[in-house]
Amino acid sequence: MKQNYQILMERELARIEASGRRPRLLLHSCCAPCSSAVLEALNRYFDIDLFYYNPNISPRSEFDRRVEELKRLVAALPHENEMNVIVGDYDAEAFMAMCRGHEADTEGGARCELCFRMRLGAAAKAAKERHSDCFTTTLTISPLKDAQLLNAIGQALSEEAGVPWLPSDFKKKNGYKRSCELSKEYDLYRQDYCGCVFSKMERDRRKATEGDGHD
Repeated sequence: MKQNYQILMERELARIEASGRRPRLLLHSCCAPCSSAVLEALNRYFDIDLFYYNPNISPRSEFDRRVEELKRLVAALPHENEMNVIVGDYDAEAFMAMCRGHEADTEGGARCELCFRMRLGAAAKAAKERHSDCFTTTLTISPLKDAQLLNAIGQALSEEAGVPWLPSDFKKKNGYKRSCELSKEYDLYRQDYCGCVFSKMERDRRKATEGDGHD
């Protein structure tokens, strides 16, 4: 049975607000556009450490560009509470090793699930090391990402690390639409592929096919 993770998050946020506390959230960030609406929605409740750990992104110049856009967004976005950017290691070799045997998987398949586990696993570890009160990810704001799967992975890692997982489905209630609006407002760089070399090749094949169709 599918869970409504938006409702679960709203209940948790209401509990936090009623407590009068301001917990510290470790927020795994995939990019500035996806982070924009999430930060807008969550900053009133938390001090936020944005953990940019994305060894899947290829090439390195793309990784660096997304880091700089995230830093620029955080500097420009109005916020009530603390927001920091923490850049994780660029473990491209580890990512490619993890993908071995899954190179031909389709987008959204088993390779993507492995990628989610790798990135959220690092976020859970960082949350534990930093004594965060909870952790979550911006990934659920994408219409192309499975919120049920992401939350199941996050909850399992939460139990292993001993750090609470904040459930989410940030695309709900026009969250994705709001991220597009904020991206336009702040003139954010919006990439046209998910990030990894495999999604980049898929993008290039799609563009080539579209180009052939215009001949």
